[in-house]
Amino acid sequence: MARSNQPLTISCTDFKSVARALTVVENELAASDELLKNLRFTKSTPIIGITGPPGAGKSTLVNSLIAQLVNKGNKVAVLAIDPTSPFNFGSLLGDRIRMANHFNSPDVFIRSLATRGSLGGLSAKTIEMTDVLRAAGFDYVLIETVGVGQSEIEIAGLADLTFVVLVPESGDEIQNIKSGLMEIADAFIINKADRDDADLFANNLKKIIHQKETTETPVFKTIATTNQGIDEVVQFILSAQNIKNTRKEYLLAEKAYKLIQQKRMTGIDKKKLRQDLAEALNDKGFNLYNFVNLY
Repeated sequence: MARSNQPLTISCTDFKSVARALTVVENELAASDELLKNLRFTKSTPIIGITGPPGAGKSTLVNSLIAQLVNKGNKVAVLAIDPTSPFNFGSLLGDRIRMANHFNSPDVFIRSLATRGSLGGLSAKTIEMTDVLRAAGFDYVLIETVGVGQSEIEIAGLADLTFVVLVPESGDEIQNIKSGLMEIADAFIINKADRDDADLFANNLKKIIHQKETTETPVFKTIATTNQGIDEVVQFILSAQNIKNTRKEYLLAEKAYKLIQQKRMTGIDKKKLRQDLAEALNDKGFNLYNFVNLY
């Protein structure tokens, strides 16, 4: 491992260096702060956020997008965010097997990351690890979130381009669109578009978008298992590089907020917190708010 006064060299041509750097940052090892402060970004790497409810086929969709981007000569990194169990603090999903055919590719780097208890599904670690991947020189970094809680909204604080993935049965998500998703989606993807009512769902979605916006957000229909519609999504990603990011200040403010939040929470061990809480519960006069104030 590189010493703190000699920053670790990270390159997308050396996956071991990328993996080591991510491990240092994720586990907050001694060299972590120095490594992050010495990151250098030599190219503009688009961060593509992909979010949506569980079961929408996001991993299969990401798998198809990787294949298309690599075929065009790009090096791609994927950070797959899995929810964390509140009981054992481990990852719950583990469905990265759907990207297994890319594991040995010299042009694809895949890393899973648990949310570490973040209620919104994202953590400051996600931001830091994404920046490590950017500094490594990948052409694209794809962030897949599980789409629970507020992670759909939070991904806008990290990604340059955000896709919200839905399926034809996503009737409830239409209500969510009215309450926030519209503001962060650069495009919607209706996956599994071979299912019944896919066209009806797409039309209803377009009507909602038209009511809320003067410029219409694209709605793509895909069948990721057969690569149908993936070309159109990839072309949108490629063309979006020429579109000026008008949310840069907002995105950076969201990133800064998460990082400051993490720094101020340093020293709070969640497992120890649970143990202390279990002990405090033995007191008949237990009051959660007094417990928090004294912690």
